[in-house]
Amino acid sequence: MQRALAASGAGLALTLTLNAAHAAAGAAATTASPVAAATALPVAPPPAPSVPQALPKSPNAPAGSAAPASSTAPAASTAAAADWPARLVTELARVDARFPGAIGVYVRDLDTGVEASYHAEETWYLASTVKIPIALTVLRTIERGEHTLDSTLTLRATDYVDGTGETNSHPPGTKLTLRYLIEQMIVHSDNTASDMLIDMVGINEVNALVRSIIPKGFQRITSLADVRRHAYSQIVPAAMQLSGSDFLLLKKQRTDSARLEILADLYQTPPKQFQVKTVGAAFEAYYATHLNSARLDAYGELLAKLMAGKILAPTSTAYLLDVMRRVQTGQQRIKAGLAPPAVFAHKTGTQRARTCDSGIITEPTAYPGKRIVIAACTRGDLSVARSDRALKQVGEALRTSGLLTIEGFHDPTADLIPVAVPRTGAARP
Repeated sequence: MQRALAASGAGLALTLTLNAAHAAAGAAATTASPVAAATALPVAPPPAPSVPQALPKSPNAPAGSAAPASSTAPAASTAAAADWPARLVTELARVDARFPGAIGVYVRDLDTGVEASYHAEETWYLASTVKIPIALTVLRTIERGEHTLDSTLTLRATDYVDGTGETNSHPPGTKLTLRYLIEQMIVHSDNTASDMLIDMVGINEVNALVRSIIPKGFQRITSLADVRRHAYSQIVPAAMQLSGSDFLLLKKQRTDSARLEILADLYQTPPKQFQVKTVGAAFEAYYATHLNSARLDAYGELLAKLMAGKILAPTSTAYLLDVMRRVQTGQQRIKAGLAPPAVFAHKTGTQRARTCDSGIITEPTAYPGKRIVIAACTRGDLSVARSDRALKQVGEALRTSGLLTIEGFHDPTADLIPVAVPRTGAARP
């Protein structure tokens, strides 16, 4: 429904695909207030004519092997391309072996097309990294002139979803700008803000946009409220009717047993009639549906197309990347493993026994040519601290692989020029 607007171990499979073909030569602010004025933001240059794709690995090649490098690449770059993925995958295997759960990682150097994949062909639960596709869909409506960043939505009593961010601090009836909701959703991973935006554009539009950009590799995205409904309905099917106040009540409980008592009381269902007996089992059954999941190489491709300007107009691309650079969640994940002056425009995701951190790394000062996509997730460990540490080690592995120290490429985002965001977005060409 659309909302009306007010104006590790044995059997470990490794995949390593390389492509040394060159791309065509090309060229910390605070969260916005609920009613924000237009802000000065950079505009990205027009996208390069093409973004080179990594060469497919031969179906008969052994795991961890490399595809032939392009003969057009300079010898030094070819050697570097041949070295960093192998070093990275080797170190990722060590990180995975130490971690109680499992990790998946996809990395691509956008300037050469060289990529490294560690279980990235598997389907991983994305958690709140699904909020990037939501933001893309909203910004597309702004580009079409349907809304502006200063258009407002009215917060309703039924909108509240548990989680972080400031949206839940506002009373029903508060008018919140799209700018505020986008930035709460990305910077603070605010679930209420996310679902208000989904309600505006429609969840089918979000999924249609993803399919149009990445035809294969993504599963269906749902609202954040439906994540909870699908999980708890594994215990009591009637939980598909859970409301916003129910989510907040369940979140307040300190133990899973207390949450089960709430469900039993809400639906007058004795625990012996529960379809699964624990909250943990319910979430694992939900994850098995593959809702809100994707291959990490598919998610990486989404980020690559965003960076190349193939999804949004230049102003919208620059705006979203700026918001992603200001993310406050997951400070001890990949970002903590990267050395300054690396800049990470990213989105994190956290749910029961699932964590993610995916984005675009640039080094505008030391290595202005570097543009690196990374998509990484963990599963199987209830400890957020251990999962954070594993993702930090992924960042460290990338930093020490040699990829961040290969010079000689130009970053077109270094040429961005500041302009004011228009009240109505420019139509896509």
